[in-house]
Amino acid sequence: MKIKSVSAKSILDSRGEKTILVTIKTNVGEFSASSPSGKSTGKFEAKPYKKNIEGDIEKIEQLSDYFSDEIEEFDDLRKVDDIVDKHLGANTIFAMESAILKALAEEDGKEIWELIDSKIANAGGRFPRLVGNCVGGGKHSILERKPDFQEFELIPDGKTVGECAKINNKAKKETKEMLGKVDKKFSGKKNDEDAWAVSLNEKEVLEVLKKTKIPLGVDIAASGFYKRWHYYYENPKLKRSKAEQLDYISNLIRNFDLYYVEDPFEEDDFENFAELHARFPDILIVGDDLTTTNPERLKKAIKMKSINAIIVKPNQIGSLMKVKEVCELAKKNNIKIVFSHRSGETEESILADLAFGFQADFLKCGITGSEREVKINRLIEIEKEIK
Repeated sequence: MKIKSVSAKSILDSRGEKTILVTIKTNVGEFSASSPSGKSTGKFEAKPYKKNIEGDIEKIEQLSDYFSDEIEEFDDLRKVDDIVDKHLGANTIFAMESAILKALAEEDGKEIWELIDSKIANAGGRFPRLVGNCVGGGKHSILERKPDFQEFELIPDGKTVGECAKINNKAKKETKEMLGKVDKKFSGKKNDEDAWAVSLNEKEVLEVLKKTKIPLGVDIAASGFYKRWHYYYENPKLKRSKAEQLDYISNLIRNFDLYYVEDPFEEDDFENFAELHARFPDILIVGDDLTTTNPERLKKAIKMKSINAIIVKPNQIGSLMKVKEVCELAKKNNIKIVFSHRSGETEESILADLAFGFQADFLKCGITGSEREVKINRLIEIEKEIK
């Protein structure tokens, strides 16, 4: 497959903020892909744009003539990385490489996931389990009073992706009714990720969600309320030391039988991640801000036994070859893989193909909202095609 030209423009994400759409013209047609954008970002993430989105749009068109090598397989994305390295930001690189995969799949008469591993279907490939954000807080909430934790997840264990999606949709509707009874300020509003926006604290939310009888998870996003060696809670106002945070999270795990705990400590605290993992080896201790889809951060987490699951957000690192490296490293070390959306999403569905192609254990992409549902529906479509 030959790239003839590359162009880009800004579009609006689900938050109404600018993100990038990249279009490539090839010998098999024209293909476009967009990148999501994060609001709660780790300080170790790659920059979304070299300087700004306008600069990347201008730069990618300047580089257009340099993409002269043939692209024949997934690993040929190395050629693209060599050209764009240090010139473009992670959002732009991810969008461009996604468009290239679409073109390559068209030329080869394959699905995008088959470009990653064509043997999956015949080998009885596993489908990722859905992680659905049902109630939101933290930086994703618009309310003045809100949970300090960023996300409260429902993680059903159904027989199919379609069944899990139905379970989550039903539970989310039922949760709305329950929230209305315990939260006097609840008005049915939703946050950035189409999750219910409430004024409850984390314990009150978990009390409601445990009634669904679905395995529960939390994305604490602890870096968002950490400063000067302490965690500053607002609902209610509390200051917890690192040791107190460890004990508090441990108690929540025990009291609410949590299955999944993401970013329980600030983004450089490998030690307390490791201590929590040692206390609860059978639940998922998940790194996101800690690891930022970065092979070197993951290597450190593995060495220190900090996690047993990792969030993979392709636009945190940009290069899909780096995403492949992270996934291979995780599998080699028995680290569960959680492909994840961002809070500012688009109608792009390629995340589902990547999650299945890399044989992720989980796909975290919300429950409702068109930008979330397009990814779930694509995964259901793949499942139907194979089965």
